Amino acid sequence: MGSSAPSPDDTKLCGVVDMLEGRDAIQGELDRLERWASANLMKFNKAKCKVLHNPKHSYRLGGEWIESSPEERDLRVLGNEKLNMSQQCVLAAQKANHVLGCIKRGVTSRSREVILPLCSALVRPHLEYCVQLWGLQYKKDMELLE
Repeated sequence: MGSSAPSPDDTKLCGVVDMLEGRDAIQGELDRLERWASANLMKFNKAKCKVLHNPKHSYRLGGEWIESSPEERDLRVLGNEKLNMSQQCVLAAQKANHVLGCIKRGVTSRSREVILPLCSALVRPHLEYCVQLWGLQYKKDMELLE
């Protein structure tokens, strides 16, 4: 293993861009982050840097352009440029249904005393993980998770 400089992992920069001033403000913050990292002998892994937005505007970190992406995963939560979490709900429901299928195939007892603790321990975490962050916007998403 080679030696590498520490990196400021999981740095987030957020802003609204409805005019050129907003774009310039975000670029200014990116420049400030790059100066901070350099002053602290750190560097960003620019290959992992993404801009989650409508690709009308481009941004740089240091001398490199940051790639634009229509959706990104953070803390295992998938969001898109509109912060719509519907796809995250679909993925959570799929995982929960997969675990339910495993329980159904692997457990012969159907008694409440056996099934309820299994569902609480193995299924609910998939449905509840970071649910506060999801901020469910649509009734269909809530119904899917229920």
